[in-house]
Amino acid sequence: MSTSSMHVAKTGLNAQQTRMQIIANNLANVSTTGFKRDRANFETLLYQVRRVAGDQTTAATNLTSSFSVGTGARIVNTQKFMTQGSLVTTDNALDLAIEGGGFFQVLLPDGRVGYTRNGSFATNADGVLTTASGYVLQPEIAIPDGASQINVSNDGIISVLVAGAVGAEEVGQLQIADFTNKIGLQPVGESFFVQTDTSGDPIEGNPNEQGLGRMVQGALEASNVNVVTELVEMIETQRAYEVSSKSITSVDEMLRFISQNL
Repeated sequence: MSTSSMHVAKTGLNAQQTRMQIIANNLANVSTTGFKRDRANFETLLYQVRRVAGDQTTAATNLTSSFSVGTGARIVNTQKFMTQGSLVTTDNALDLAIEGGGFFQVLLPDGRVGYTRNGSFATNADGVLTTASGYVLQPEIAIPDGASQINVSNDGIISVLVAGAVGAEEVGQLQIADFTNKIGLQPVGESFFVQTDTSGDPIEGNPNEQGLGRMVQGALEASNVNVVTELVEMIETQRAYEVSSKSITSVDEMLRFISQNL
């Protein structure tokens, strides 16, 4: 009894502790642009089947249900909620938000393409659009020197007004990508996701076309974390952790009673 009961309670402690870490990460990123909240998914561990349903109890009767004892729980995976975050107006010409489906494509230092909803862009020394960390937006778009005004249409066409020019000059076309199974993307930090076998291949296209979201200039997408929801789940996790801890204490008291009275 001691080993089995305590082991089951320990699996509950481990699972709830991991869930608390996930909730803490959600709350830590409540102000992170384009962040998508995580949820922990639980599953039961293997059951100890001592008698199978249908076993004979007498010559004419059978067991109506099995005698199965659970061995605990674990977190099987985490799942991203890809719901749209609210758009926050910044009035910065290089702040871009996607209203609808899609991700910005960025070349990461290791050569992979990263996908992000964080549209806080700037230009490097060559005028090329990059993220705040200096990673180049794909496909590359360069803003010419002396551009006094930058305009991004809702379908991703970037045009600039250069001093001395008669009209606006088109300098590039933004492209975004979406996936059949967005929750299959692998988060790698810095607000980036990378493609996996589960996510499928990226579906690339211009904004506001082929079911992709439209581009909004001068705005950023806020995190989709709801602080109230996270606090409620934090309390629930704390109570579940306390109950599992209480189970271990109860088993210990039962064993102490046996050792003292038998």
